[in-house]
Amino acid sequence: MISPLDLYTRTAEKSAAEVIFAYSSSFGAASRLLGRRTVKPVRSIYALVRVADEIVDGVGALAGLSLPQQHAALDGLEAQTLEAIELGFSTNLVVHAFAATARRCGFGAELIVPFFASMRMDLEPRSLDVEEQRRYVYGSAEVVGLMCVRVFLTGVSRTAGERERIDSAACALGAAFQNVNFLRDVGDDAGRLGRDYLPVEGLESGPLDERRKLIWLDRIRADLVTADAGIPLLPRDCRRGVALASALFSALADRIAATPAEQLRSTRVRVPGAEKARIAARVLLEKRS
Repeated sequence: MISPLDLYTRTAEKSAAEVIFAYSSSFGAASRLLGRRTVKPVRSIYALVRVADEIVDGVGALAGLSLPQQHAALDGLEAQTLEAIELGFSTNLVVHAFAATARRCGFGAELIVPFFASMRMDLEPRSLDVEEQRRYVYGSAEVVGLMCVRVFLTGVSRTAGERERIDSAACALGAAFQNVNFLRDVGDDAGRLGRDYLPVEGLESGPLDERRKLIWLDRIRADLVTADAGIPLLPRDCRRGVALASALFSALADRIAATPAEQLRSTRVRVPGAEKARIAARVLLEKRS
């Protein structure tokens, strides 16, 4: 018979799963290819990350929260999360699902605190310099990849060297995801939110141009190569899901490459559903030894 706590946790996980399908067709599709062991924890991670992101990306402001109130909401979410990991319970279903995953998979403040630090940077719109951008991407995206790796490797035997290579691949994939999103959202970030996330050493800040776009695409593709090299080291039950996420963002990068920088400032590039289906079919058919 299921215990009341287990029932509550299952309900929380179902609640968290709704978030990924509401907000991201790409990550939602990729999560469907994960094994039963990993799919619920990964969706629970995504849900908390998305809720925090919505606080700082304008939803809080649209709800009428002042800047200090947005800071307080983000601080409160971080405090709830850390407390839930310690106690094993939260009245917030998304937080509870995330905390259950963190407790089971052995991660905590070392990944959560950098994430919320990056989210706070979003509440003070400005153009980031190269070092600030590196810190931001680590906290907002690379640590999320590391959280997912902790899920994938729970109960799995890997050498210290293999784990280090997997961590490096996860960070590279997280950085690629984030920087692709910066390119596709460049117009909204600069116009509505007053942010510039794409600095290049030696180039002045300003509207995205072809030169800066191509520099960032080169970095993204290099990160995707690093990420793909780590996929064979993952357990079999999560390789296809990670491979699909990588392939979808690679296709998105290709579409960004084919779109003039000036057009990117007014158009959000997407991968059509039919193309996503073809990519998913290809990933499913590929042998992943």
